[in-house]
Amino acid sequence: MKKLGIYLEFSRPFTLLAPALGFASGAATAYGAAPREAWHPDLIVYPLIGLTMAAVLNGASNALNQIYDLEIDRINKPKRPMPSGRLTHAEAWVFTWVTYAIALVLAWLVAPAGRHECFWIVLIATIITFLYSVPPARTKRLGIWANITIAIPRGVLLKVAGWSAVKTVLAPEPWYIGAIFGLFLVGAATTKDFSDMEGDARGGCKTLPIIYGIERAAWMISPSFVIPFVMIAVGAWTGILTGNFLLLNALAAVMTAYGLYVCYLMLRRPEDLAVEENHVSWAHMYRMMFVAQIGFALAYLL
Repeated sequence: MKKLGIYLEFSRPFTLLAPALGFASGAATAYGAAPREAWHPDLIVYPLIGLTMAAVLNGASNALNQIYDLEIDRINKPKRPMPSGRLTHAEAWVFTWVTYAIALVLAWLVAPAGRHECFWIVLIATIITFLYSVPPARTKRLGIWANITIAIPRGVLLKVAGWSAVKTVLAPEPWYIGAIFGLFLVGAATTKDFSDMEGDARGGCKTLPIIYGIERAAWMISPSFVIPFVMIAVGAWTGILTGNFLLLNALAAVMTAYGLYVCYLMLRRPEDLAVEENHVSWAHMYRMMFVAQIGFALAYLL
């Protein structure tokens, strides 16, 4: 039981709810999108399998990243299972391969009307997680490319995979929604990098704060807290988004205001971003994801 607890800690369980919610929200938007699906049991079964898959895949990605970030984590996160010596390299690799395999099997089982779109989306997402962490690609060390290889699987493809649990993804709407979340994460992903600058620099990871400095990096990522949510209103007015028009515009207004507030928190004293281990902007980034995911689901279900 002690070892199971260490494996759970290794998966970073507090990060697993967001992708599960993202998949469920994607499925909910697909159900409510025009034309609305007639009710049948698969509308529960496939999204449940899919949200479990999304959490497991995120745990696998977290594990892979920690394996290749061991030297960095010895500085930035010394209490984690590997740098603290509570988990060996071999045990970490076993956990990583098992969770990736489980995620791919679950993705294959998400097959409404016999379509395996979810599997192929998840396979692409899996490859990108390897590109992010594993040399020689290891985009984590390449500035903006690190942000892009976080945003594509955890933003764009997550939403489209959720949609695939209900409807085919061969339509512009799921990709537009995915782009909203992807553009948000392109900037928001950097909020975790400010306090990790010392370890990242020693590990050869050139994050945006290291390349451009704290203040300039904060200004660079600020548009990602606003522009994606303006896109919600644009999508509603142009008819790309087929959810409830009033609720979509209300969501756009709330999220834009929220994003401007987070920008204010970051930019009023940008030096604090590198001092506080979990700056308030990092916490708000997760909260914004939760609010946006729930807001999208409600706008399509009501």
